[in-house]
Amino acid sequence: MKPSIVVSGVNLVDFGPLSVFRDALQSLVQHCGSSHEIIALVHTEALVAVPGITYLEFPKIKRSWFRRLHFEYVESLKISKRLQPDVWIAMDNATPRVQCQRQIVYCHNPSPFYRFRWKEAFLDPKFGLFTLFYRFLYRVFLRRNSAVIVQQDWIRKAFQKLYGITNVIVAKPTVDAVENSLTSSSHVIGDTYRFFFPALSRTFKNHELLLESVRLLEHRGIRGFEVILTVNATSNRCGADLYRRYSTLCSVRWLGNISRDRVYELYGEVDCLIFPSKLETWGLPLTEFKTTGKPILAVDLPYAHETIGSYDRVAFFDVEDAAELSILMEDAISGLQSWRTVVADPIPEPYAKDWAALWELLISQNSFGVPIVENDR
Repeated sequence: MKPSIVVSGVNLVDFGPLSVFRDALQSLVQHCGSSHEIIALVHTEALVAVPGITYLEFPKIKRSWFRRLHFEYVESLKISKRLQPDVWIAMDNATPRVQCQRQIVYCHNPSPFYRFRWKEAFLDPKFGLFTLFYRFLYRVFLRRNSAVIVQQDWIRKAFQKLYGITNVIVAKPTVDAVENSLTSSSHVIGDTYRFFFPALSRTFKNHELLLESVRLLEHRGIRGFEVILTVNATSNRCGADLYRRYSTLCSVRWLGNISRDRVYELYGEVDCLIFPSKLETWGLPLTEFKTTGKPILAVDLPYAHETIGSYDRVAFFDVEDAAELSILMEDAISGLQSWRTVVADPIPEPYAKDWAALWELLISQNSFGVPIVENDR
């Protein structure tokens, strides 16, 4: 019989995390499907639908955190004893209690490394609790893993500092090219200059900094620009607070929730992406918008530099300096902005540029073939 690999992702049901999960499974089938039996633990098979995999469905896990914890630390152990896998890859942050030859965990939630303020906790209490909870969740059974996979080097350094582990691999997520966001014609001086920030209303997205910058621009009499936001005033407390405080700004268009297709269309229509978010696993819009070749105003934080990599039309601003951002925006509107050319810093090993490289790295390190360990430490 073939050795088996269990890939667990019962908590991944939508947006980016689900796409990452699906991409990982597709690549795993391509590179290990002929030599290993691949078993995926999923919310429902229809959400993933990658051929060449045996699926086990667990549709009730998302109903509560109690069910999630019971699955990770009780039910997973029973499953592992029944399936007796050679490798167990947990794709949704938590290290389960299992018996297998090798465990690997993929950690894509950066919230444990975010220092939120009390105001943010009030506006987004769920995120405040998650920040504390995930810090604990990551720690449980973390040292059982032969490898901890993260998406960026700054997260690796944070893991090493907070948890004292060294077996952390940086694996760059695979991002498909955005077909709909083709480069449009250059901005014509005199036309409305349009900035775009596609993000839900969460405190760490830092909409407040951007909106304060707009307020400063309008106070200085700057016109001829528009900031397009995907904030829904009725979605949560944070969105309601933003709309209450800034809805009188003339230069802001509040679109509310929009489809991914509409986001891609706007990439092609607008003149500049603004990305002030304080915390991101990757910062997908930065990668997507690069396909347009248009300028980007990005927050000066490690994740943004790492995501942008090499690019020739970017400017960075301080995470808390609305005045600086307003000046950069004014220069962009007037056509006076001197965009920087940046070159990606090399990422130290161990590093995988895509899923294929990650599987090769793990196999070359013999992570898929060692004597069974009881994993009760």
